Amino acid sequence: MANNPAPGFTKHSGYNIELQPTDPVNVRAGDQIIANSSSALSMLEGSSSPVLYIPFEDVAANIISKSETTTYCPFKGTASYWNIVIDGETIADAAWSYEEPFDEMLAIKGYLAFYPDKVEIQPI
Repeated sequence: MANNPAPGFTKHSGYNIELQPTDPVNVRAGDQIIANSSSALSMLEGSSSPVLYIPFEDVAANIISKSETTTYCPFKGTASYWNIVIDGETIADAAWSYEEPFDEMLAIKGYLAFYPDKVEIQPI
């Protein structure tokens, strides 16, 4: 029995979210590499573009800080947002994570996703 089931999947049983391992990637903000991962996951959800989720351990912890922004997804849970701070410059809400995702999405716990219009995500 699930302890924290996603209400979205209960209401829309045919909704599909797929997670797949992806090729190694770098994430850059300006000239600085802020993440380097060979353990990223690609999420395919509906007709949206794939989203890369990178383990927190592969992100430079000294350049991210949690913002006060949150959003809710009935399939994944409550998202926390993260700022990137480099050389005194802040890129607000550049990334998000589901720190306590619903049971069906536990695979993304401990991962961070970046907005591709706020950073550059490159295959290695």
